[in-house]
Amino acid sequence: MIIPKYMLIALTAILATGCDKQKAAINESTDATKEAIDTRKTEVSAAAKEATLQTDAKATINKARIEADKVSAQARLDAEKKVAEAEAAAAKAKIDADRK
Repeated sequence: MIIPKYMLIALTAILATGCDKQKAAINESTDATKEAIDTRKTEVSAAAKEATLQTDAKATINKARIEADKVSAQARLDAEKKVAEAEAAAAKAKIDADRK
């Protein structure tokens, strides 16, 4: 059986068209996947930026609390020092008063 030339050409065209449609579908799928990945990357970057800002804000608050605690502790220690100095001065004054 001899296949006419025009049938071979038609068969080749049909197969080529089918392959092109499959390749186009693969390309569309790949493009959609890439776009989804790019969108997710953008979302991840935005989330990381927001998390960084929140962390920085919390760190600033923590630093302020630490500084306030330090100042409070120093003031308390200064007050204790003045009380100790006053008690020592009172004890010395009592000794001086007892001698007279």
